[in-house]
Amino acid sequence: MGDRDAAFAEYFAARSDAMRGTAYLLCGDWHRAEDLVQSAFTKLYLVWNRVSRHEVLDAYVRQILVRTFLDERRRGWWRRERVGGEGVERPTPPESPENRMVLLQALAAVAPRQRAVLVLRYWEDLSVEDTAAMLGCSAGTVKSQAARGLENLRELVLPAYSAIERGHG
Repeated sequence: MGDRDAAFAEYFAARSDAMRGTAYLLCGDWHRAEDLVQSAFTKLYLVWNRVSRHEVLDAYVRQILVRTFLDERRRGWWRRERVGGEGVERPTPPESPENRMVLLQALAAVAPRQRAVLVLRYWEDLSVEDTAAMLGCSAGTVKSQAARGLENLRELVLPAYSAIERGHG
């Protein structure tokens, strides 16, 4: 194995799990997340020799991942199936797996561009400016997409949590 391949393999081994988590938050499906990560790392491998600043690889791969997700959504190469709207059946503590599932289902129902902004801003903890650069849009667009995305999340999540509080879950 050459130096190029060894360096790439080392980076892939170190970062592919983190990128898979980000991809899952974008698409809501572990199999699709695997495909997105594979596509992103394939694209990275093709330009590996031209990537001169290896200290910014995570941001670069994340950008490839998000753009691949958005491009495939735009082209309609796959269609998302929505899970039924049954709420959680019993009150649960805030950190429960049931609450996590409600949140992940709600995130999957948010429009892809808004979802990408939410994942980059609040999961990846990127600044507005970094998110805008990654998505190729203005800071104002990131702010408005984040606001709309959060509003949509609230509309999807609050009824489930209200039902839990009332004991009607």
